[in-house]
Amino acid sequence: MLFYLTMAELLDKEREAIININKKDLEEYKGDDISMFDRLKADNKKVDEMIAAAKHLASQKDPVGVERFSFKHDNGMQVYNKTASFGTVLIIYESRPDVTVEAAGIAFKSGNKILLKGGKESLNSNLKIVELWHQALFQHNASPEWVEYLQFNRAETQAFLERPTQKVDLIVPRGGERLIAFVKKHATCPVIISGRGNNFVYVHKEADLEIAIDIILNGKSKISACNAVDKVLIDEKLPNKEAFVNKLISKLNSTKIEVLGDAIVSKNHNLKEILSNEVWYEEFLDYKIVIGQIASNEDAIAMINKYAGGHSSAIITKNIDIAKLFMQNVDTAVVYHNASTRFTDGGQLGLGGELAISTDKLHQRGPIGLEHLVTNKWYVHGNGQTR
Repeated sequence: MLFYLTMAELLDKEREAIININKKDLEEYKGDDISMFDRLKADNKKVDEMIAAAKHLASQKDPVGVERFSFKHDNGMQVYNKTASFGTVLIIYESRPDVTVEAAGIAFKSGNKILLKGGKESLNSNLKIVELWHQALFQHNASPEWVEYLQFNRAETQAFLERPTQKVDLIVPRGGERLIAFVKKHATCPVIISGRGNNFVYVHKEADLEIAIDIILNGKSKISACNAVDKVLIDEKLPNKEAFVNKLISKLNSTKIEVLGDAIVSKNHNLKEILSNEVWYEEFLDYKIVIGQIASNEDAIAMINKYAGGHSSAIITKNIDIAKLFMQNVDTAVVYHNASTRFTDGGQLGLGGELAISTDKLHQRGPIGLEHLVTNKWYVHGNGQTR
């Protein structure tokens, strides 16, 4: 516990240095990806969040050695299944210095060594935070080898994935689709996919329209987040549909969001029409959203299951039965009824910090917190039994 409080104190003590070093990263970033620039930033608010993550880890129970199952065999053997560390976890991530805090903290507390491979755009910020981790480890008589930063370029990263120079038990890529595809192609050990967003909101015909507008606007309030909303489906039988869509467009435009429409919505509301169905697959990470019309709850479910990224989806309705049907059949890691997709976050869902948000179904789906960065192990006690 004291180790994480020490890290929180160091983050606070070195707040100004972290922010100034991060400014150097921001100044050196020459790309035009506005979402990456936003994730790269480490201001006072972001440092406060790092400190809160470290403090929360201090309050959490050790997830290793927890008994999951026990059984006494007919022959007298006592059998236990308990949680166990993976060993060494590699996380490859883009731009976010706060991941250097959360990932290392979660890994260490779950008994895992962490290999951190951040993007070149956040190198200076990441190295400063790793330096603080090493200080905290030293103060508590722990080896700095528990937290290792890999200063690899793309070719070196590929070589390491294909032929690791040390044992790696699990890889978690956290970033855009290109990064994930790169890791999947070259990795030679298990990978948990922290996949794309492309999240949908379905406004059912029995929706509370004020709630719908609030949730859609909130879902687009941080365009760089993987839990942001990119697609909105409007039930064709929604009362006052045209007035509602006009109001929604106006609200989105006022926050500088470009609104596109399918063939029906674009024609009825003078919007730019999407040129291809391929747009429905896209995660925008931009000031852009698509509104389309849908015939029914069943059609909304089918469309989300076809096009969404498996991350988050929401239904806005007063009808509990319709909401249950939607939630049971939509194939996303997190599904919401009358709430914003922006809550898909380890801290918001009660986990504290998170390593990533998995769109895989094995071994953990959704936010991966401390209690999920473990595998399991069988312990069998006997006194000479044979089979």
